[in-house]
Amino acid sequence: MPVAPTTDPVATDPQSPARPLWRTILTPRWTGLFLLAAAIAAVMSVLGVWQLDVYQSKTAAATAKRAEGAPVPLESLFSVNDGLPSKAVGRQVTVAGTWGPAADQLYISDRRNGDRDGFWVVSPVMLGSSGTEAGAVMVVRGWVATVDDVAAKAPTGPVSLTGAIAASEAQDASGDAAKGRVLQSLRIPTIVHLVDYRIYDAFVVQTSLDSAAGSGQAPASVTPPSPPTDHAGLRNVAYAFQWWIFAAFTLWMWGRMVLDAHRSDEDDQADGDVGPSGTVSA
Repeated sequence: MPVAPTTDPVATDPQSPARPLWRTILTPRWTGLFLLAAAIAAVMSVLGVWQLDVYQSKTAAATAKRAEGAPVPLESLFSVNDGLPSKAVGRQVTVAGTWGPAADQLYISDRRNGDRDGFWVVSPVMLGSSGTEAGAVMVVRGWVATVDDVAAKAPTGPVSLTGAIAASEAQDASGDAAKGRVLQSLRIPTIVHLVDYRIYDAFVVQTSLDSAAGSGQAPASVTPPSPPTDHAGLRNVAYAFQWWIFAAFTLWMWGRMVLDAHRSDEDDQADGDVGPSGTVSA
């Protein structure tokens, strides 16, 4: 019995090629929406950068304020029994007392002064009044080319000075302590074992000598280390990331909408290509 040929378009016609995604993107509707989404994302990105600039400005201002504030007595910030508070680093302080034993003076090697290598001279100042012992603070008096320099001679007598608080350096110098008074780094944990009295958990880098008994040649002045960054305005950093997330979400939403529209068009095209099935004759 002969069989009539099928008239099913799916069987007789080649399958229509899938519509490329870029054709959907280039339609006026989606191109226009992309330009709008890109403009909104750009504005949000700029707002994020602006918030980051606000954070940096607040941070710089807070850091500078700490370093430029009026000097206060060292003892008003923390005591000899306390650890160094982070907020005290870089503060200008006044120190009044008596120079400590000459035998306790130290030298920190490999320190630059212009184009020359030399040493920082570190001397203790015994604090307290009316004979009451209140510990001591190690003062970076200045720079000398050699430890035999006449300016490195340990001072004696009462003293009043102004300086900036500096924290211990990271490099370990415990091995140097067993060899003498020349250390590679400025570290309270090392120095505390070299003296027989309590010392503050900080250094004071001398910036001016207000008064001292006697006179003589002084070491070259040392620039205090830059104070640590005071991270003020951290809320602005959160705002910046929030704006950037919004910008990325805007572009992502546009891409998601385009893909959904493209798949919908493909489904409509596939439904339109399927015709009625052919009949079989007897």
